[in-house]
Amino acid sequence: MKVLIPSPLRSYTQNAWVNADGSTLAEVLDDLDRQFPGIRFRMVNEQERTRPHVRFFVRGEPVFELSTPLAASDSLLIVQALSGG
Repeated sequence: MKVLIPSPLRSYTQNAWVNADGSTLAEVLDDLDRQFPGIRFRMVNEQERTRPHVRFFVRGEPVFELSTPLAASDSLLIVQALSGG
């Protein structure tokens, strides 16, 4: 599936769009981490929860659970909020 990588994480991928495999959000993130070591930890914490500043969208809908099923024809959009003062 096609995955849109947010700007703050493109230092891992060097591209805005990459391909990843998996039948759930967790599997896709694992495949991304296999291809781009360290990227998953920027999106998922040690307790296997998505980090508060990261959002995932599939078919225009937000996805909150890592166990959410995905189809190979889907596109995964990863959005990362930026904050500062």
